Amino acid sequence: MRRKVSLILLAFAVFFAAMSPLLRWYAFPRVAKVPADQYQDMVLEAKDATLLDYGTMTAKKVPQVTVVQTLKGNVEASEKIERTAGRDVVVWDSLSYIQGPDGEMVSKLPERYIFDAHTQEPVHATGESVDGEPVTREGIEFKWPFMTEKRDYEYFDAQTRTSAPIHYEGTQDFRGVDVYYFEQTIPWTEVEFPKILPVEGVTLDSIAESGTTRWYTTVRRFWVEPVTGAPVYGEEIHREELRGGTLLGDRDKVTAFSGHVKMREDYIDHTVDLVRSNRTLVLLMTTYLPWGFLVLGAGLLTLSLYLEARGRRPRDPARADAVEPDPVSA
Repeated sequence: MRRKVSLILLAFAVFFAAMSPLLRWYAFPRVAKVPADQYQDMVLEAKDATLLDYGTMTAKKVPQVTVVQTLKGNVEASEKIERTAGRDVVVWDSLSYIQGPDGEMVSKLPERYIFDAHTQEPVHATGESVDGEPVTREGIEFKWPFMTEKRDYEYFDAQTRTSAPIHYEGTQDFRGVDVYYFEQTIPWTEVEFPKILPVEGVTLDSIAESGTTRWYTTVRRFWVEPVTGAPVYGEEIHREELRGGTLLGDRDKVTAFSGHVKMREDYIDHTVDLVRSNRTLVLLMTTYLPWGFLVLGAGLLTLSLYLEARGRRPRDPARADAVEPDPVSA
């Protein structure tokens, strides 16, 4: 009986020991993915910012500029691309909407971001765009890969339509969550004007005829939870200028926007709570269950060997030679 039990325990030990690496290195990369129907919004603010008054073409101090960012998963578009791509694809339609202290639009920048649901690598397909113009992204945007590494990544900048390194600068504690801090600096670069401008009657053609150009620089900072690859906080030190041309009269340049853009406090709390919850789910497949199965397998193996050893132990000779008494009958 002991031998039968030991064999059963040995079978379970082998099963759990085999499941440990399979769960971490086979199942997790295939199961962990960004959902195609995800929707999220984020509000950022720049206090005491500088903003261009297009009526007078002069820069003015304003108490606050608000940036509303939305990401909406386009399930229909992702399913269409998956048919030819042969892998799980996510399509995010995003919009960055900037408004001044009076609630009026300053600018808005729509994007379509297409990427692999598992690795977050860009997928090049029809529809990939910024402000309606086709682009070919390299590197990541919005989200880092699951199990983010302590290294630099290529990060796509929507204003310049190019990718540049975003540098790993160390590990920090952000409100009780261990995060990796990344920073990217985009030097002054000439960029395109948004297709939708805040001033009626001013078009891209009229700006092009005036000879005025738009320039941009930013310092981009992210605090990323490495298990999920999700930023728990982000901010930018953002500046824009208009330079040259007849729109500025005798001036060489004028500040169009300057401010330190930060996530609003209530969105920080919500994001941290959400990332903590998702982190637990990812750790369940990458750490808790694999190590648990490994320890359980080792325990079952030990118990199996112990029972097998006891089953093979020689019997006591004194007991083996003992003669059992004959039964007594009435």
